[in-house]
Amino acid sequence: MIRKLITRLLGGKSQPSAPTGKRLEIPRAQHQINVGQLPNSALTVVRTLQQAGFEAYIVGGAVRDLLLGFKPKDFDVATNATPEQVKPLFRRAILIGRRFRIVHVMFGREIIEVSTFRASMDTQPAARVGGDERNVRDLAGKLHAVDESGRVLRDNVWGPQDQDAARRDFTVNALYYDPTRDIVVDYHHGLRDIKARTLRMIGDPATRYREDPVRLLRVARFAAKLGFAIDPATRAPIAHHTALLRNVPSARLFDETIKLLQTGHALASLEQLRNLGLHKGLLPLIDLALNQPQGEAFVMAALRDTDARLAEGKTASPSFLFACLLWPQVNSHWAALQTEGVPAIAALDQAADEVLSAQAERLAIQRRIAVDMREIWSLQPRLARRTPRYAYSVLEHPRFRAAYDFLLLRARTGGADPDLASWWSHFQDADETERAALIEQAARTNPAEPGKRKRRKRKKPGASQTEPSTGGGGSASSQ
Repeated sequence: MIRKLITRLLGGKSQPSAPTGKRLEIPRAQHQINVGQLPNSALTVVRTLQQAGFEAYIVGGAVRDLLLGFKPKDFDVATNATPEQVKPLFRRAILIGRRFRIVHVMFGREIIEVSTFRASMDTQPAARVGGDERNVRDLAGKLHAVDESGRVLRDNVWGPQDQDAARRDFTVNALYYDPTRDIVVDYHHGLRDIKARTLRMIGDPATRYREDPVRLLRVARFAAKLGFAIDPATRAPIAHHTALLRNVPSARLFDETIKLLQTGHALASLEQLRNLGLHKGLLPLIDLALNQPQGEAFVMAALRDTDARLAEGKTASPSFLFACLLWPQVNSHWAALQTEGVPAIAALDQAADEVLSAQAERLAIQRRIAVDMREIWSLQPRLARRTPRYAYSVLEHPRFRAAYDFLLLRARTGGADPDLASWWSHFQDADETERAALIEQAARTNPAEPGKRKRRKRKKPGASQTEPSTGGGGSASSQ
């Protein structure tokens, strides 16, 4: 009765439930997941919910990765308990999110994300509102809210597991593992697609992209990360829906871009983005860089290095990565401004401003990351000034190591003097005597080095303009 009233008020019509797949329960003999691979934190969350009388499963990417033999990065749990029912069951748990309400259960620094099964979009009328999420009327949380393009703005309608599975993006991500019964629940033949190494969208791909345009990027990310082929029906609508990315909040778009570049398959991700025509919605300046031989070599080398670091279990800094991706354009502007007579450091600051402003039109880089990027860039001309003042101040800078690695990458790809990179490699590890010798050597071999100029001799008081000064000479670095 209430649902009919709300539907009438919104001018909508009730829709039949979306068709769901047949539930398949896959035993251990077929899925081969070893429950010992799951962390105690995830097992504790599942068992606590089950002991409280709720359904609970490990869900999504963790199940997919376990089936593929990968080590999952995160473990998420799905349950039929509402967020308000989940929270009191755990000592350290917080409710987060407005668009999608979930619970974070904390075990030290580890977080297990717990989400409630969501209903199909067709089981409730959708409130259509203006594109600004602030205009969403929650209506006691009983409705889905979408904008004029069909993007979901609010979705806190709970439902059964089969509808939750239908709401997930790809078949390979719609798998549920119950460690208590040791079964995998599969509604959309996700296990079959994993074996076929195929990425397939659940439901009508065009509709799913309109619901959440970030799925366009997730296609590229998972295809690159997993090495899967993209199902033709999943690929076909992408070219016609790239403009939808303009409706995605910049913060969410930035987060998804970080994931794309930090999967350990950054190079493959960029290739997928370019193949699908999606890179222009994220990194429009990359096209310009890749059209320059030196720019392409630099970007590709940076992505290869990032992938190698992650493969070794090391971290990859987003600041360093974005500094590399945008450097070819910064460098180009920097050179042009210096040709116009702008001093090197001022020219670099101006070039950074121009490039970051242009990039912000499509992808707003977080302020703290932009600050780090600027410091990495601004240290490049200072690294070329091997006077005592500059050498020691640069060495003590918090971003020295990142700037030094950046210099090595430039030298390796023809953008900086290899001798300069070699000098810094020796200088940072040398003792004080060796450092003094290195600075003296740099002064002899590079008399015209940036920042080295003769100090003007001061005239004694009362000396005529034509009379030579008797003041001492010397050199100092520029300010």
